[in-house]
Amino acid sequence: MLDFGGVLLGFQVAFSPVNLLWCFIGSVLGTAVGVLPGLGPAATIALLLPVSMKMGSPVTAIILMAGIFYGAMYGGSTTSILLNLPGEAASVVTCIDGYQMARKGRAGPALGVAAIGSFIAGTFGVVGMTVMAPPLAEFALKFGPPEYFSLTVLGLLLATYLAGESPLKGLTMAVMGLILGSVGLDPLSGAVRFDFGVPDLQSNIDFVTIAMGLFGVGEILINLEQSEAASILTTKIKNVFPTLADLARSGWAMVRGALIGFVVGILPGGGAVLSSLISYAIEKKVSKHPEEFGHGAIEGVAGPEAANNSAASSSFIPLLTLGIPGNASTAMIFAALLIHGITPGPFLLKEHAPVFWGVIASMYIGNVMLLILNLPLVGMWAQLLRVPYAFMAPLVMILTLVGVYSVNNSVFDIWVMLVMGIFGYLARKLKFDLGPLLLAFVLGPIMERSLRQALLMSHGSFGIFVSPSRPISAVLMAVAILFVLGNLWAAYRAKQKAAAA
Repeated sequence: MLDFGGVLLGFQVAFSPVNLLWCFIGSVLGTAVGVLPGLGPAATIALLLPVSMKMGSPVTAIILMAGIFYGAMYGGSTTSILLNLPGEAASVVTCIDGYQMARKGRAGPALGVAAIGSFIAGTFGVVGMTVMAPPLAEFALKFGPPEYFSLTVLGLLLATYLAGESPLKGLTMAVMGLILGSVGLDPLSGAVRFDFGVPDLQSNIDFVTIAMGLFGVGEILINLEQSEAASILTTKIKNVFPTLADLARSGWAMVRGALIGFVVGILPGGGAVLSSLISYAIEKKVSKHPEEFGHGAIEGVAGPEAANNSAASSSFIPLLTLGIPGNASTAMIFAALLIHGITPGPFLLKEHAPVFWGVIASMYIGNVMLLILNLPLVGMWAQLLRVPYAFMAPLVMILTLVGVYSVNNSVFDIWVMLVMGIFGYLARKLKFDLGPLLLAFVLGPIMERSLRQALLMSHGSFGIFVSPSRPISAVLMAVAILFVLGNLWAAYRAKQKAAAA
């Protein structure tokens, strides 16, 4: 049942002048981040975490960061279509047919369909979140320590297996995240762990420091070594508004992409990248002309762009209702809420209703702003691609150093950030995905606290997690076990087929 009172409260919060301004700033920043190859929404939100601490209102800070996240999904299509370079990871599939359309002189319709599909799917995702989030939050009130432990285990497994190409590499990064998350004070006893005699480590490693190192410094280092210069294929963009024939061909692709993105976005580790890949595969499968895919099929642009925007919206559902971030960007937003003294989860709706509904309402407004920003002004965004990254990198680095120092006024945090930045650079070079590390760092303390509380409840018996008296925990744990066994079986079968071949 839709809570009309909550929706009305949300729009009252979102339509305040300050929140409207920051929603607009977030949308503009997100589009710019999506257009510029390399930076990405996670890195940008990490850089702005110190800024969010200075904002008086938590809802304003989250509105800004949410705008950056879903705004980047819009902007990523511009670079993909004009340069054949994904401005954001979720737009990598758009390169396949979007760039081919641009080469044929149809960059305008490709950009137009991408923007319209993004608007339709993004709005669909927010509507779905408006309907689903309150009952899911009510359901989550039944969760105790066993249920939260099983949920975090399942979420971390999904993120580990789905986020990157190699499950082993993903598992390695998740274990590192769990280790980093356990440094400092024990959450129950207060004992100091893994400080190695360094007083600064006794108060735990700061999330902002790790995030800015991995996604700020790391991104700068990896992008500075890119020597090849890309040039815009189409300098004059015409007919941005697609024809009726284009809309007829791409309409159902947008609908299917929105549905796929919404479902996949709810899964931890699923997110925008996976949803766009699934959408492209399905569009090619159902198309009457599959041979056109890879050569400029407009459905190959509409479907994935709709999917990644819908997934960006639906990924807020587990974050706000369960307190489980599903990707690196929502992990940053999770941290921003904690910085403001708000714990995401089932009590968020009851204890901080203006924040819950204000963020949702701002996403409706933000999607309209992004449609206006992306359709008529696409030529202006294309000009951003002419700014050399070598000019931007020093500015970003200075902002990163100042930002991380301003959090705790600690020089030690700067050294930790630089170490994590070098680690992030090396991890990218070796094709390790950083998402599982950051999610494990966030979920690790929740997982540990829930495990120990559950074992205290059961007097040390692990059977509490699969007990018939805790059906929710038992189902979640069973799904996690089946997921692992299914992936091991698939790997074994693939190895047998390779050996036979």
